[in-house]
Amino acid sequence: MDAFYASVEQAAKPSLRGKPVIVGGIGPRGVVATASYEARRFGVRSAMPTAQARRLCPHGAYLVPRFEVYRAVSERVMGLLARLSPLVEPLSLDEAFVDLAAGASAATAAEALAVGERLRAEIVAATGVTGSVGLAGAKMLAKIASERAKPDGLVLIEPGRERELLAPLPVRTLPGVGPATAEVLRRVGIHTIEETVEAGEAELLRLLGKAHGGGLFRMALGIDDRPVVAERDTKSVSVEDTFEVDVTDRARIRFEVSRLAERCVGRLRSAGRSGRTVVLKVRRYDFSTLTRSETLRGPTDDPVVVREAAERLLESVDTTEGVRLLGVGVSGLADFTQEDLFAQSAQSARRAGDGPSVDVPPADEAGGEEGPSAPPEDAPDRRWLPGLDVAHERFGPGWVQGSGVGRVTVRFERPGDVRPGRVRTFGVDDAELRRGTPLPLVPEVAAAGQLSASSEPASRPKSTSPEGVPSPSAGRSRP
Repeated sequence: MDAFYASVEQAAKPSLRGKPVIVGGIGPRGVVATASYEARRFGVRSAMPTAQARRLCPHGAYLVPRFEVYRAVSERVMGLLARLSPLVEPLSLDEAFVDLAAGASAATAAEALAVGERLRAEIVAATGVTGSVGLAGAKMLAKIASERAKPDGLVLIEPGRERELLAPLPVRTLPGVGPATAEVLRRVGIHTIEETVEAGEAELLRLLGKAHGGGLFRMALGIDDRPVVAERDTKSVSVEDTFEVDVTDRARIRFEVSRLAERCVGRLRSAGRSGRTVVLKVRRYDFSTLTRSETLRGPTDDPVVVREAAERLLESVDTTEGVRLLGVGVSGLADFTQEDLFAQSAQSARRAGDGPSVDVPPADEAGGEEGPSAPPEDAPDRRWLPGLDVAHERFGPGWVQGSGVGRVTVRFERPGDVRPGRVRTFGVDDAELRRGTPLPLVPEVAAAGQLSASSEPASRPKSTSPEGVPSPSAGRSRP
């Protein structure tokens, strides 16, 4: 998918189409998740600190992520891919490998091209955003082809042309070549894939060792035997938060750890899994990162068990100088639970009022990793973060453009609008303004139940969606 998060936001917000859009953490320590192609012209890139992005592109739209929308779009795309072949290997929400041969849908280069073009059209019709397709005889080459096809294109690497294509590319193009390996190769004058081949396998073995050197030489020759793996077993589930200001208050740190444990278990249960090892991650004021872990007697998805384990791990960490980031994870995953009787007893005691309890509010994933803690369940959510969906009793659905000094600015528009919507400003405590539900990017999404809408779908000509596309919620667990 092309600049996925940003493209989804541009499809949902007509006023942002053709303008620089940056999605990610919006706080002082936020990080860019995705930048639109318009923002990339200013030098904004993924993984860049948001503060640096603001200096490069001060007039861009900076939005918090809306992961529930991205997941729904992603699952619809993955459904389209599943129609092509039983072998689909998702790499992330916005990228996947597909083995066309396993689906018997493309036996020749011409047939593969036809499949790729049809897929691109189906993606746009089904989601309202574009994707790029790379076609080749191996995973590495298909990945390179898709990058060359961006945005909104298709590239086929025909058999026999692999070496010709790879030769001038930087050596870091090859899988497994990170900064450290690239630096080792640079020191001996190897910068391109052609120079890697010319160096020879013996030299690469000497520089990088038997396993890494041999594999790299084969990749440089265009040989990639890695199969497309349909099921990739998740090894762990984790959540973390970065704080805008270093946290030194021990009670606040304990509260944040408890909140993260609740969020982690929520994700664990959504995936239908349990785990037996609880991991605590602490990044301190000086950027040093500590991890502590505790292995339970059996796998569990009990929030009390995970929370108490995380709190015990926290006791062994010195946080007096300040904490920048906290994370809680669960590994050693299983598909069943083996309840801890002692934890059950402690939980029963709390419910009976015999022991202390911690009221942990639910986390709001749409706020991203940089957002503040969520309010209690019985209180309306008044965090008007830019990009979030809202609804007004009189003006209908819209999204937050910005807020501050007791005011919130909202643009009222729908995905299907031709022109940008009108802007209005309200008090942050306006009784008629509330958090809204994402509107569908295309009418078919609403009809299929992909995204629930807070009002009627946008009035726009309907695109023809391919029949039989599975709903994102059908037979799939949300990550």
